[in-house]
Amino acid sequence: MEYSITAEEFQRFRTLIYDESGISLSEQKKSLLASRLSKRLRDLDLATFSDYYATVMEDQTRQEFTRLLDLISTNKTDFFREPKHFDFLRERIIPELECAKRIRIWSSACSTGEEPYTIAMTLYEAVQNPAQWDFKILASDLSTRVLAKAASGLYDEDRFRDVPPEFIKRHFLRGLGEQTGVFKVKPHLADAITFRRLNLMDDRFPIKHPLDLIFCRNVMIYFDRPTQETLVNKFHHYLKPGGYLFIGHSESLQWVKHPFESLAPTIYQKER
Repeated sequence: MEYSITAEEFQRFRTLIYDESGISLSEQKKSLLASRLSKRLRDLDLATFSDYYATVMEDQTRQEFTRLLDLISTNKTDFFREPKHFDFLRERIIPELECAKRIRIWSSACSTGEEPYTIAMTLYEAVQNPAQWDFKILASDLSTRVLAKAASGLYDEDRFRDVPPEFIKRHFLRGLGEQTGVFKVKPHLADAITFRRLNLMDDRFPIKHPLDLIFCRNVMIYFDRPTQETLVNKFHHYLKPGGYLFIGHSESLQWVKHPFESLAPTIYQKER
């Protein structure tokens, strides 16, 4: 069955998605939204997008809305993506914390987990005695689908093209038999990371202690400027004095009002 979405239906979904997730869909995304949601209409044996909208709104568990966000989310990531950030973490941030030997990091749009696992690898490789350090990484995303993938710690061999072979040996288990070509994160990396579904549009986040570093990369490109401004200022609140914010290389805070100092393209610091 072919589904077509009316202008009114698109606007209703567009408003719902923006209000709940901050994702701003342009008019050019109308056909993309219809394409991605059509399978769900077929699965539920619904005749129109209005029927599906009613299903989403009537679901008090909000599980259907979560499925909706999973369907429209784009989750593209790699290990050691945008490597200058990990160089900065290794060369500047870790030496600053050498005395305390404690670091708290939030990967706020972690997708399928490559980012937080790369952070953990960087930490373990950069310090002389990891056992003496207290590493904790919060990894969150809006999509339960990608969080489940991330928490599994399982990745196909072709995902490791940018990972040094010695890192793979130290931090991953190689699958055998039916699992040949699959690698699993070793426990020391997995134990450093807590995966949790969080919505960046929430007024407050479940973070009790100030953070040293927040990664929010390649997600604000989906937000309009007011939403970006609100989010960046919330991040500022959760960072300790002197803490850092990393954004994606396709993003800029040039036109966003914020209290951060710009240290380099895509790297910002809270005042000490």
